[in-house]
Amino acid sequence: MIFSCIPSSLLMFDRNLRVVIANKNFLEKSRRTEYETIGKHVDDIFPSVILQYTRLSERIRTVFETGVGDRGREMYYRSPGLPTRVYYYNLTPLVDNQGIVESVMLIMDDITQQVSLREKVRQTERHLAGVVESANDIVTSLDPKGMILTWNNAAERISGYIERELLSKPLTSICADTQKATLVSIIEGLSRGKTVKHIELGLKTKTGKIIPISWSFALMRDDAQAVVGIVGVGQDLAERRELEAQLFHSAKLASLGVMAGGIAHEIRNPLGISSAAAQLLLEYPENETLRKECAQKIYSGIKRASQIIEELLKFSRPSEGRFELTNINDAIMETLTLIEKQLVLMRIEIKKNLDQHIPVIKVERNLMKQAFLNMLLNAANAMPDGGTLTLTTTTDGKNSVLIGFRDTGCGIPSENVDKIFDPFFTTMPVGKGTGLGLSITYSIIKHHEGAIHVESTVGKGTAFTIKLPIKKT
Repeated sequence: MIFSCIPSSLLMFDRNLRVVIANKNFLEKSRRTEYETIGKHVDDIFPSVILQYTRLSERIRTVFETGVGDRGREMYYRSPGLPTRVYYYNLTPLVDNQGIVESVMLIMDDITQQVSLREKVRQTERHLAGVVESANDIVTSLDPKGMILTWNNAAERISGYIERELLSKPLTSICADTQKATLVSIIEGLSRGKTVKHIELGLKTKTGKIIPISWSFALMRDDAQAVVGIVGVGQDLAERRELEAQLFHSAKLASLGVMAGGIAHEIRNPLGISSAAAQLLLEYPENETLRKECAQKIYSGIKRASQIIEELLKFSRPSEGRFELTNINDAIMETLTLIEKQLVLMRIEIKKNLDQHIPVIKVERNLMKQAFLNMLLNAANAMPDGGTLTLTTTTDGKNSVLIGFRDTGCGIPSENVDKIFDPFFTTMPVGKGTGLGLSITYSIIKHHEGAIHVESTVGKGTAFTIKLPIKKT
């Protein structure tokens, strides 16, 4: 009765390797009757192929001879008309009072489902490992203290360090020196359950080069929800930054082309005045008063032309990637110098409501001037028949500087408002716009951890508001 209730398959063999007992579980799964099983030799019970690769007969004899059980093996067995099953079997000696092995019990547990699940787990692990290793971004796992546990192929390629060189070392050891304290603070926050997305930190490669990496960190938790590790994914921004720099520079040159007419007029005026003054000097060389006035006119004209040319050179020069304390009002006025004459020719009235007490903030000055120029040109394009452009600067209290560009142009249809910052999106006729101006402006503002907001009414105009954080240190 006990044997019949055991959920495992049981067979008991005598010294002649014949079956003495076969329980109900075995008979059902093998589709055999007691008549076909009891008294039969082991070679008659199992297919020859199983007997060959398990060497079951030899193992049973060994147990009889040594009195030591044989444990922990797998057997693949298929009964007639049934799919193959996997069994985990062991051999147990049954000993009499004199210590002699009377019989050997074969116990078989059906582990087909467990083996199937095990294989699925292995496939999943292989798949996940393949995904991680084939990723183009850095994927690393850390312990709660920030020590590196794994380092994928992309991480090796980008950093120059192979995995074994970094195992059990802190991630801070390959972080840019100026940002190590920031990374330490991030890891401490992560260990307390926080998550971090899209923070830029410099990674120091094996050659000493610093590469900008956009990091996202997530937590690994156990079944009790305790933090057991950290997963970090890092995107290499070096190539992206290089492409952005090329795009920004190309956009600058394109903007200069758009401004060419207005700039030529702006330079022609002081040159014309200087030329007229020089002619008067040649005609009346002995007139002392006239000579002084002409000399002053020539000097002022040349100074004005030089100033415009200098601003052009500054604007067209690639960004140095250096943040500096800047008065936003000054940056707006310097940018306006390049295009103000053209706006006047387009019958656009410029109103300036600039807060004279606005705080200085840290920005990349040339990049910010490009953003302002893009906004000015965008407003001008929206007012082909003239209008009013209002420039404002103010603060929202203590945290941000606000820069406003409000035009009285054609406005933006509501279905296009969400697209205006997409690269190459433009409503201008072919050949009249690249669709990059607002996209580049958006990138510049995001680079400065700022934001840009737009409000527009078709037929009445559009207002853009740029919000930049106040950071003096």
